[in-house]
Amino acid sequence: MPFISVRSAEVEYAVAGEGPGLMLVHGTGGNADSLFSAFVPYFASDRTVIRPNFSGSGRTTDGGDTLTMEMVVEQLAAVARESVDGPVDLLGFSLGAAVATAFAATHPELVRRLILVGGWVHSAGARDQFYFSTLAKLFSGDRDLFKRFSQLTAYSPAAVESVGPDGLVDYLRQDQWPPEGMGRQIDLCARVDNRALLADVLAPTLVIGLAEDQMVPLDGSRQLHAGIAGSKLIELPGQGHMDWVATPTHIMELTRTFIDSK
Repeated sequence: MPFISVRSAEVEYAVAGEGPGLMLVHGTGGNADSLFSAFVPYFASDRTVIRPNFSGSGRTTDGGDTLTMEMVVEQLAAVARESVDGPVDLLGFSLGAAVATAFAATHPELVRRLILVGGWVHSAGARDQFYFSTLAKLFSGDRDLFKRFSQLTAYSPAAVESVGPDGLVDYLRQDQWPPEGMGRQIDLCARVDNRALLADVLAPTLVIGLAEDQMVPLDGSRQLHAGIAGSKLIELPGQGHMDWVATPTHIMELTRTFIDSK
């Protein structure tokens, strides 16, 4: 994977395929490979698939400052300009959806179409503040409890049940996750506020809400749809925040239909 220098950061990103650009933006604790590896063979025959790792993920390094929305947007904009000529179709998931919203609002010349999966508008409400502060306390304290809490809120009850007791034990034994940089991303989650930017999103937008999302409740997608003029909302029943990652075909098909539409 190549790197690009953006202020104090060395931003890692992957590029595959040829054609118009499709940029995929991960969420908190994720990275280009863990979320989007299946997207590459699906789209790379006629798209340049761009997968950046913003600060806190992958091998991207920076000065360790507090993350800001502007900082991450600047990283994505630099990767987009470096990777393709012309605007990209932009898909963001979770925190990546919040970043993608801000990117589309502040760099309309770089975004052709926008897809927001499991996103939200702002974190000012009592529930979101309580959730993200709890996540931060667990992350900085007891990693075992953090992983337990994350598993229970990231997936629908049916998805957790399907893993089985042995699978859950194996999950707790894994040392690769969570990455150290995730704490900075959780802190940014608690400060998301794109309310003033929604009216500036000009790109045709598809909002995909996850009906059983306990990390980012479905109302966040509904607020995005209400605030972005002309946007389309699709609500996926039975889906927790991360359920789609194991079987991403439906999300990929919805994305393909939307970016290929006239």
